[in-house]
Amino acid sequence: MVGGLLPAGTTLPPLPHLLVVLLAAGGVAAALRRRRPRVTGRRVLALAPWMALGSAAHVLYVVDALPPVLAPFAGSPTVYLTVGAVAGAAWIAADATRPNRVAATLAAAGALLVVPVVAVAAGTGLSPEGARWSAVALALTVPVAGGAWVGLTRLRPEAAVTGGVGALAVFGHALDGVSTAVGTTQLGFGERTPLSRFLLELGGVPPVPVLGEGWLFLLVKLAVATAVVWLFAAYVRETPAEGYLLLGFVGAMGLGPAVHNLVLFSVAA
Repeated sequence: MVGGLLPAGTTLPPLPHLLVVLLAAGGVAAALRRRRPRVTGRRVLALAPWMALGSAAHVLYVVDALPPVLAPFAGSPTVYLTVGAVAGAAWIAADATRPNRVAATLAAAGALLVVPVVAVAAGTGLSPEGARWSAVALALTVPVAGGAWVGLTRLRPEAAVTGGVGALAVFGHALDGVSTAVGTTQLGFGERTPLSRFLLELGGVPPVPVLGEGWLFLLVKLAVATAVVWLFAAYVRETPAEGYLLLGFVGAMGLGPAVHNLVLFSVAA
């Protein structure tokens, strides 16, 4: 599983692939800098399907379901640059052709790409048990994330200014926490990130149903995510464009690993 910083299995692609990714990412970044498309909460929220796309593509890499010429582009962390470059290019195209519907166009493009990638992953061999626990994790996350968001906005009403992007950050990290706990407890998956593994293997933690000892990992994820959203509230209010982009990145650090977990459980459990 992917659960945070410096996971095991981090590799660089062969030099030709690396150069292609770096040139593409650099070119898109330069084009975005020149065009400077308007950044809003809705447009950052529209990047959620792209966050899922990178994670699903990496699952194809893990289960060796990609052609050799494409596989290096989906390794970790290269896949983030690959998808980021494509998403950036899509944002530029949407801003140029449909300036009044950028968010909808960007979200639709990401969804249209992620669906076949997930379908290909499922086609490699669906695991009924893994898919069932993935569904359980997703269902359990909804009330957990909802409760955390309501609690945050009532305790710190100023956090509500982060809107959908703040809610996405809380949901993404809640889903990462729940899915990681479920994967380690119910499916026997290991954790690749040292800090996450330490929290999951901490002795003396009483287990709870479904989550086992992983509830502590979930609690820490929720505490950190809600604290970050609250701290970003002033940034979003004063500098919305930068604030939303950075908070969107925080959300991606939760949602990306979470989607990776759910898809991987469904095909490799």
